This record gives sequence, C-alpha cells and structure tokens, in this order.
Amino acid sequence: MQRIGEPRPFLRNDAESQSIGVAYKSDPVMGAVWREVFRSELPQASFRMWPEIGAGEEVEYLIAWVPPPDLEGALPNLKVLFSIGAGIDQLDLDAIPPHVKIVRMLDADLTRGMVEFATFGVLALHRDVPHYVSDQQAGRWMYRPLQRAAERRVGIMGLGVLGHAVAESLKSFGFPLRGWSASPKAVEGMETFSGPKQLGAFLSGCDILVCLLPLTDETRGILGSATFEQLPMGARLLNVGRGGHLAEDDLIAALADGRIDCAILDVLQSEPPAADHPLLRHPRVIVTPHIASATLPQAAAQRVCRLIERHRSGLPMEGLIDRRRGY
Repeated sequence: MQRIGEPRPFLRNDAESQSIGVAYKSDPVMGAVWREVFRSELPQASFRMWPEIGAGEEVEYLIAWVPPPDLEGALPNLKVLFSIGAGIDQLDLDAIPPHVKIVRMLDADLTRGMVEFATFGVLALHRDVPHYVSDQQAGRWMYRPLQRAAERRVGIMGLGVLGHAVAESLKSFGFPLRGWSASPKAVEGMETFSGPKQLGAFLSGCDILVCLLPLTDETRGILGSATFEQLPMGARLLNVGRGGHLAEDDLIAALADGRIDCAILDVLQSEPPAADHPLLRHPRVIVTPHIASATLPQAAAQRVCRLIERHRSGLPMEGLIDRRRGY
C-alpha cells in the first residue's frame, strides 16, 4: 500500500484529473493551510471552504470533523468522506449514505504524539505524579517508596496502530505488558487477550490500565464499575481514548473507596467540562484538555491528496473504515 513520500499513482485520465471537487468543513484557520497544500500538491482539485462551496453536486470529496445535515441532499455526488481525526465516533454513520466511503486520519505525527503522551502518562502514574502534584498544592513534602517498573504491570486496551506503537515505547522501561482487543491480536513482548470472555483475566493483571480503544456501542462506558472491580486494588488509570469510554461517577466512587488509586484523563464526556466538574478538582486526578495527540494540518492535507489520487486510480485507501465494526 502506498504511503506518503512514495511515487504517486497516475490518475486514470486527463479529463477526470481536471475536475476534482473537494470541500473542507472544519476550522477555517487550519483550512487555509489545507488550501495551500492542495494548491501545490493536487492543483487539478477545486478546493472549496464550507459553507462557500458553490454547486454541491460538483463535490466528490469532503474533509470534515462533522459533515453537514442532510449530507446526501447537500452533496449528492459525494464519493469519500475524510474524517479530520483518527476516530469516527463523532459521525452518525446512519446519516451517511452507504455508497460513501469513510476514511479516518492516520498519520505518523498523530501516532508520535500519542506515543509521547501515553508514555508520559504511564510513567507519571508509575512514579506517583498525581500524588506529588496534590502534595505540592497542599504544601506537603512527602516521600513515597519507589517501585521498579518490572513490578508494575501495564495493560493496554486497544491494539490497533496506536496501541502497538505505545506498547513498543513502554517495552524499553521494563514494564510487564498485556493487551486486550475485540479480536485476537499477537504483539511481540506482550501477553494478549481478546473478547468479552477474556476481559476479566486481562484486567486482573493490570496495575496501570491504558484505554486506547475506539469508541463504539460495545466500548461506550467500558471504564465503569464492572471493569474497575476486576482490577487489582489500587490500580491506576490513563484514558487517552474517548470521554464516552468513561463512566465518570463510577470513577469518582472507585477513587473514594481506593479501588482506583489515581488517574490521568485526557478526555471527558463533555468538553470543555464545567468549571466545578468534580474530576477537575479531584486531588488524585490530572486532567488535560484533549491534547494527547493532534493531526498537523500540512501533513494531513498531503495525506488526503495522496488518498484522493489513489481513489481515482482505483487503488485501496489506508484508513478506510469497516462500517460493521464502527472503525
């Protein structure tokens, strides 16, 4: 499969290459970067910024976080919807015509960003950073015994591209690693589990639990009391998946009874949360504003240019989702 930097496929014919209708519906500041990239990388495309897209029937490709309502009516000849983000849980798949292909964002910068943040998060939980931050704010000077990484088991929920990359980063620290996914996956240097029947066995050996799952009907609320009760007492939690994975009241209860010792959360159910949200003010929780990773506009635009060329040449597109699985 072709990746960014490889030779581009030829478009099928000159007539087709002269009429590529592309619409962008997202942040307009970022959109200016996208426009310049398309101008240089795919000059035969007619790049339009929402809502000034002209004739909707001329648009074949849409780049968006959330598409417009009545997508089929607004863009009747749409062929591909490119999601701005790595996830697609913000999309109502039932509202997107079945013939429209949906492609999620995969790029090296996004993966590197997540690896950096997840590695930081695991190390911070391992080295008691939420406790030390709380101590500092309270004016306390308190020593906590150091535990070897080899004695702290890390479990990763979600073994896709990001889960694999995070696991590779954590190996160098000596953490015993285990992973869980919906379907069986083999990862070198990691004990793996899959499916609902093996979830309990996986959780029972996780001193630090990392959520990198896609958000689907099956995974919504998976970080709740039923999961927390199967973890070792005093386990620690890092959620860099989606806010919808976490049952927030269940986490607050698990923190209160010691089932969960501390947590780092990059995502919450409602963003931004209310200023008095209890997790924002919890002494053993660190919350960051959904910044674990981000798509850089120039690289993302270059990637979409290549994918449009592949689509028009009849070649497969990396990141094409399976609607049945929801990711």
